Order: sequence, then C-alpha cells, then structure tokens
Amino acid sequence: MFGTSTTPPVIDALAWVHVRDGLLLCVRPEGRDLLYVPGGKRESGESDEDAVAREAFEEVSVRLRPGTFRLVTVVDEVAHAQAPGTRVRMSCYTAEHDGAIAADHEITELAWVGHADRARCAPAVRRLIEVLHTEGAVR
Repeated sequence: MFGTSTTPPVIDALAWVHVRDGLLLCVRPEGRDLLYVPGGKRESGESDEDAVAREAFEEVSVRLRPGTFRLVTVVDEVAHAQAPGTRVRMSCYTAEHDGAIAADHEITELAWVGHADRARCAPAVRRLIEVLHTEGAVR
C-alpha cells in the first residue's frame, strides 16, 4: 500500500528522575488516571537539559542546577492515553535541585512511588522504576 506508514508514532519526551529514600517522585497531571514523572516534550530549539529544567520548574516548582544533569536511561514503551500503537521515547535525567518540591500548573498530585506500587504509573514510568529497582536506587 502506497502512502501508508507502518511505523507507529513516537513521542519524544524528557523526564526528571528524582529518588528520595528509595522512592521515585511521580506526578499526576490534571485529567490523567495514572502517575508520570515530571517532564514533557521539548520546545523548539531546547536542549535536553533546558527542556527538563523547564518542565521540572513548571510541574514541581524546583530549579535544576546546571552542570549536575546525568542521563539515567532512555525508555521506549507504549504511550499511555494516546492513539493505539503510539510509543514514547523518554530520556530520563537526574539533576540536583534548589527549592521545595510542590505541585504546580496542571499537576494535581505528587506521589513517592516504590517498586511495589509501580502499577499506579504509566507504562514508561513502570519501565523506569524497573530500571531503578534493578540498580538498587528504588526499593
């Protein structure tokens, strides 16, 4: 068939990974049924670090410190609440931060999630938790 793409759409996303006491910081955006990690899509011209820093500030009110970013993993998983076949490719970064974590903008809930509670999360976040648990960062 001509003109038909067989490649599923891929959402290019970025995320801030923040673990405290063996639990991963997760957020619930307004209108969503599962938890995500702070992050989102890059705006035109933004680097990964710029996008992650902007999203972390918008969603959880913290400023990420330049020079402290470290890529943890890149997750490729089925995208939650998107058209069938859509995948998300989520580049996950840690970074030190300044300020108190607080829900902001469209975020209606903050949660600290461990391996046992990963079913509360979107598929890409579940995969991230598996990686962090295997590394011993998340209990």
